[in-house]
Amino acid sequence: MAKREEHPTVIAARLKPAKEPLATIGADELRAKCMECGADDVGFVGIDREELDAERAEILRLFPATRTAIALVCRMNPDSVRTPARNVANHEFHSTGDEVNEAAWRIVHRLRERGVRAVNPPMAFPMEMDRFGGKMWAISLKPLAVAAGLGQIGIHRKLTHPKFGNFVLIGVVLAECEVTKQARPIDYNPCLECKLCVAACPVGAIRPDGGFDFSACYAHNYREFMGGFSDWAETLVGSRDVVDYRGRVSDAESASMRQSLSFGANYKAAYCLAVCPAGEDVIGPYLESAGQFKQVTLKPLQAKEEPVYVQANSDAADFVRKRFPHKRPRRVGAVLRPTSIRSFVSLMRHAFQPGKSKGLSARFHFRFTGEEPVECTVSIRNGKIEVVEGIVGDCDLLIRADSKSWLRFLRKETSIVKLLVTRRVRLKGNPRLLVAFGRCFP
Repeated sequence: MAKREEHPTVIAARLKPAKEPLATIGADELRAKCMECGADDVGFVGIDREELDAERAEILRLFPATRTAIALVCRMNPDSVRTPARNVANHEFHSTGDEVNEAAWRIVHRLRERGVRAVNPPMAFPMEMDRFGGKMWAISLKPLAVAAGLGQIGIHRKLTHPKFGNFVLIGVVLAECEVTKQARPIDYNPCLECKLCVAACPVGAIRPDGGFDFSACYAHNYREFMGGFSDWAETLVGSRDVVDYRGRVSDAESASMRQSLSFGANYKAAYCLAVCPAGEDVIGPYLESAGQFKQVTLKPLQAKEEPVYVQANSDAADFVRKRFPHKRPRRVGAVLRPTSIRSFVSLMRHAFQPGKSKGLSARFHFRFTGEEPVECTVSIRNGKIEVVEGIVGDCDLLIRADSKSWLRFLRKETSIVKLLVTRRVRLKGNPRLLVAFGRCFP
């Protein structure tokens, strides 16, 4: 075997002139390159900025050489998103998502031509499914976009760009170079707080007081994504025969799931984006006549007869029955199903149902043992939930549980009665509080 220094590849590499890596690039030059590559707006955030504190470890895991995060957006066509025909809206979502990924890919290659290494994580898919139940995405893009001066988060929890409104999708490029000038967050929120998103949401996920029911949004809007697909698959497996399956899932729903599996998961609503009038390039029709804008944009979505996916005993189920009786509630199983005790603790905030907690004022201590020893304190008062790590203060009910057994209970693989009898779950305090606690979650 030839020595390494005699290998043709090594010889060719040695003969190349040494190339100093580009340590810093001008902000104007980099911005121009990004726009040429297809971005509609862009901002630069240094890796040491405090806004990236929560993301820094993950960013450096993805690309240890990162010095700058390049946040970019591509704009969507508002009229495509606003049509009641969701196939048109979803085509716009997917097409623009492809544009974001393509723009980021081109930016990486242009940077490489300048001797700058870079990585472009995908804007949405594929996600890291080995971490399902936890943080599956590579980087939280909305906080990054805010730090990069690309907008602020509206009451509908979407990035709202000062010019393009919420009709944007976000991407990121991680680069090893520094930039001569970084972006800063804009000093106002483009969100008008007009509450049209509140009026449009078919499951009441966006509340007038600013609250947000993540589980309601996830159950309906993301029906054909991860949690909804798992629920559909279990419905399929749990059906006795074809007739039983057809009684649970309509032909249209089966066809819709197949469509998403073939061409990309589709949103069932995203009406909050559709009706948003914010943004300098978007607000014109709303300013001309708010009433006409609502008639043309909001009313067709409210009047649309469609299935609405809700969990049993949830605030969303009550909301649909009262607010949109012409829409068809479709009961689905748990879509925020914990896969670990850590995810159970984290998901409580997202699954909590304020309407179902009326009259409850209590503090709960959870002590999990076994494979996943965790302690936490949960307080429910005045329709709000607070979850903190560790044991804090006195409690009204102490729940000691084997972690593996508690997860089986949450996944409906065993009953709480059996766990109490076998002492895998032990209570200290009023046991009725456990029933009241359970009512707060669908």
